[in-house]
Amino acid sequence: MTQTDTFRSPDSAAYQAARARQATLTKPAGSLGRLEELACRFAAWQGKTCPDALRPAITVFAGDHGVTAEGVSAYPSVVTGEMVRNFANGGAAICVLAQSLGARLEVVDAGVLSDVSALPIVHAKVRAGTGNLAREAAMTPAQAEAALEVGRQAARRALASGANLLIAGDMGIGNTTASAALICRLAQLPPERIVGRGTGLDEAGLEIKRRVVRTALARVAERQLSALETLTELGGLEIAAMAGFYLESAQHGVPVLVDGFISSAAALCAHALEPRLGDWLLASHRSEETGHLLALHTLKLEPVLDLGMHLGEGSGAALCVPLLQMAIHLHNEMATFAEAGVTGKAE
Repeated sequence: MTQTDTFRSPDSAAYQAARARQATLTKPAGSLGRLEELACRFAAWQGKTCPDALRPAITVFAGDHGVTAEGVSAYPSVVTGEMVRNFANGGAAICVLAQSLGARLEVVDAGVLSDVSALPIVHAKVRAGTGNLAREAAMTPAQAEAALEVGRQAARRALASGANLLIAGDMGIGNTTASAALICRLAQLPPERIVGRGTGLDEAGLEIKRRVVRTALARVAERQLSALETLTELGGLEIAAMAGFYLESAQHGVPVLVDGFISSAAALCAHALEPRLGDWLLASHRSEETGHLLALHTLKLEPVLDLGMHLGEGSGAALCVPLLQMAIHLHNEMATFAEAGVTGKAE
């Protein structure tokens, strides 16, 4: 389970010092908008008035979902393994973005149905796909714990590489269904407000998906579930691994950049396991997937970007990094009024 005794809070003194620095820079107060607040948040996370440049590390977790048997995806489960191969070959969007950022990229098999053992990725398969969450628990509690640990270990590897910002990506046909079920249960919202088209469902497919999520929620509706039990019943192996990844990063005092719909479901699971996690989360962007913004609001997160994306893989988070880098660079490198010999605002 989570190790709640090791969490710490961001450095409020560093945050206040960064706010004070912002007030001295050669610009009207607040004229850089959210960039100012973002720089100050990184100051608090790093415990420095002028935070270091970001060194992001990206981990993509892959797993399959038994619920695809219900017809909830426009693509078959075999695509998960095929896309993992694409990741390994450097052909996916997140591979291009990671290379552009100079970011460490790791791909982890947490529960892919097909055999990907020959690929040069991290092999940590807990089981070959989950159960059909519409009809049974997605996994056992022991498997959920194991998947959380897969994510924790991945975070430790990323942190050992020198990263000071972690990003989790996802790959798993059917995972928007599992994510929707988790968000509905944890945020207490109806499927009509959360379930979206995922990989491109038509109207008939969308109604099937909503019905499947309603069925899954009804299956556990009368039970008082703990956070771990919710993840066990309705989650996915890659989602659980992402939750463990977030928890481990936050325990080490390193912020995580939450990507899209699946990432927000993982963040909700991690937050349910350890509420103090929220201090270490930043939402990169708003996904076009139905319900994403509601999930972020439940986490009290405001997305930085809105580019009409719904790809997953950690792609939106990766695209956000250069903007965050610029926010920090502006904060650190702009001259103060005193340094520039510029008259400040009249009192």
